[in-house]
Amino acid sequence: MGAAARLSAPRALVLWAALGAAAHIGPAPDPEDWWSYKDNLQGNFVPGPPFWGLVNAAWSLCAVGKRQSPVDVELKRVLYDPFLPPLRLSTGGEKLRGTLYNTGRHVSFLPAPRPVVNVSGGPLLYSHRLSELRLLFGARDGAGSEHQINHQGFSAEVQLIHFNQELYGNFSAASRGPNGLAILSLFVNVASTSNPFLSRLLNRDTITRISYKNDAYFLQDLSLELLFPESFGFITYQGSLSTPPCSETVTWILIDRALNITSLQMHSLRLLSQNPPSQIFQSLSGNSRPLQPLAHRALRGNRDPRHPERRCRGPNYRLHVDGAPHGR
Repeated sequence: MGAAARLSAPRALVLWAALGAAAHIGPAPDPEDWWSYKDNLQGNFVPGPPFWGLVNAAWSLCAVGKRQSPVDVELKRVLYDPFLPPLRLSTGGEKLRGTLYNTGRHVSFLPAPRPVVNVSGGPLLYSHRLSELRLLFGARDGAGSEHQINHQGFSAEVQLIHFNQELYGNFSAASRGPNGLAILSLFVNVASTSNPFLSRLLNRDTITRISYKNDAYFLQDLSLELLFPESFGFITYQGSLSTPPCSETVTWILIDRALNITSLQMHSLRLLSQNPPSQIFQSLSGNSRPLQPLAHRALRGNRDPRHPERRCRGPNYRLHVDGAPHGR
């Protein structure tokens, strides 16, 4: 039975009515960009998560996929894998530069073509090139991350999105092939202190430059290794992109030690608009996909769940940085 046939009658009626209205009001939407985290924007229907897999055949995995993301990680299900190597970051000894961008859905940092930033190690069999840093956050503290740990969310989630540069020439090709993508996720809490890398992105002079959709601001001299905790473990599983087309080609790596930002920085994020200045303000917050079933997928971690009291010590619990200007 198809995905549309499995819809409840009320949801199907809403979808068909909305599609009919969209076809008769204004210009036709770009089918590759016609999606949102909320079903209604400016009084117009835009497909939210329940409809992603129904409005575009290329997005069918969003509705029928069996390895979808995000998920709720129950620590009792994590299998300890002592053979997982540490994560390795390669920056070529250069500082990162690129564009901070309000996409209308996320706060996105797009790195410049040079230097090339790669991640390897952990569960990854190949080197993966950084394509985007994405920031997701909620309208209230303690909710906003896509993934959860033991049914507990976080105020925000930073996702470092990479593609396999050894097997594929670009992100698009990698998203369609096996071992194509890798996403590192770091959770964020609100506290009195702030992560030094996030402080560069979220200080007042920077964040106010991207107040509205399509605003952009160039940043340079960023040390990406400062985003990571001094020591940490990680949990990994096989999943999907959490945005259309929901391709099931992603190795997720969830860092198990949360970062901090201040309440003022979080408030500044919630003041960002998902619309251009000519339209009514709607906060960018709440930009996360609902949880998806983990089903029978394996969760692996490099920390032994039988001894949660043990601290992360030793080289396996640190980020190894190749060519870092100051080392780590």
